[in-house]
Amino acid sequence: MPLMPQAGTLGRPRVSWVAVASLCGTAIEFYDFYVYGTAAALVLGGVFFPGMDAVAARLAAFSTLAVAFVARPLGSALFGHWGDRAGRATTLVVSLLVTGLPTAAIGLLPGHAAIGVAAPVLLVLLRFAQGAGLGGEWGGAALLAAEHAPPGRRGRYAMFPQLGPPVGFVAANGCFLVLGAALTEEEFAGWGWRLPFVAALPLVAVGLYVRRRVREAPVFRAAVDGGRVARVPLAGLLRHQWRRVLLGAGAMTIAYTLFYTATTYCLAYGTATLGLPRTTMLALTLAGVGVMAAGTAASAAASDRFGRRRVLVTGVALAAVWGPVMFPLMETRSVALAGLALGGALGLMGLTYGPMGAYLPELFRTEFRYSGASVAYSLGGVLGGAVPPLVATGLQAWGGGAAVGGYVGATAVLSLLCLLALPETRGRALD
Repeated sequence: MPLMPQAGTLGRPRVSWVAVASLCGTAIEFYDFYVYGTAAALVLGGVFFPGMDAVAARLAAFSTLAVAFVARPLGSALFGHWGDRAGRATTLVVSLLVTGLPTAAIGLLPGHAAIGVAAPVLLVLLRFAQGAGLGGEWGGAALLAAEHAPPGRRGRYAMFPQLGPPVGFVAANGCFLVLGAALTEEEFAGWGWRLPFVAALPLVAVGLYVRRRVREAPVFRAAVDGGRVARVPLAGLLRHQWRRVLLGAGAMTIAYTLFYTATTYCLAYGTATLGLPRTTMLALTLAGVGVMAAGTAASAAASDRFGRRRVLVTGVALAAVWGPVMFPLMETRSVALAGLALGGALGLMGLTYGPMGAYLPELFRTEFRYSGASVAYSLGGVLGGAVPPLVATGLQAWGGGAAVGGYVGATAVLSLLCLLALPETRGRALD
């Protein structure tokens, strides 16, 4: 099947521009995703699920957060199919639109007070579309960087899509921090929370401009020229490399668990249960995400020198120890110790996340690499992203912070076992 035509630059694209394109797209799409996560922790329960007590409304809001994680593997399969057949760059343009437009629509969606039960129903549908688009984003962006990378520097170049989440998160939470400081509680709950969602529209326009200037990697073009494009990539993936899909998903789980426990759950826990000011928790989370970005960059670079799996195993083992520690620190209600808890968890998330931009693509064959990397990444999100806020809310009510910390530690052990069953891939040729 011929490649779909690409606009923009002719000839081999500059690797630096590819890195910018992969970072820009993932930053915008994760901004869309994190805007929702922050709003779910702060305000969506009251807007779309009124009449419930505080815990029930928070659980309902987190359930809509989980819907997108359920949609992500479906989006990964769909976009992975076209990414492995029609090309990575074209597919990434579509995924950007499918994520960004529903995000803006959520910002314009009337609440329960205006349209009744239709409000949460439409919210769930838009959230599902948002998750499906993001399911196709990461795998394509990681492949775009990894397949263009110079020899011996794949970890460093695949780091750029891995920096998209911290950049997107800082932008999303930064918006809420500014709005929280500038608006009254009534203004924020009434209309202020909608502004970061609507801001997705100009960001999508920027992303489309950048993405359309990137052409396909030589590795994929060679596969097309050699007739090595699978008719049904997902079927081939499940026939030949299903075990790596499952193990890769398990290896990804702890990164998601650390992130969403330390951000979405702890934001609600710190404000509603511990009584810490919302602006304080947002500021601490932003600082922790800065530590996460540093950990991501350091571990991605280290994986080129020491190997992907060795760096990942180190980070996951440390996470198994840190999980039970972070909630006793939070429960002191000390701003400094709460910051240490969040910074430690997010820094370890960076260590377990940075090498994945190169590691997951390296696990799979070219003819179904987009599908394999995307599905493994998204399945890890279901276990590590959708489940923790829900489970943590229930565990906290049952056994307090110690139970939540034990859950994080147990998830780290699961990821560690999956990593030990996977091979080292540093130095593997992607063609």
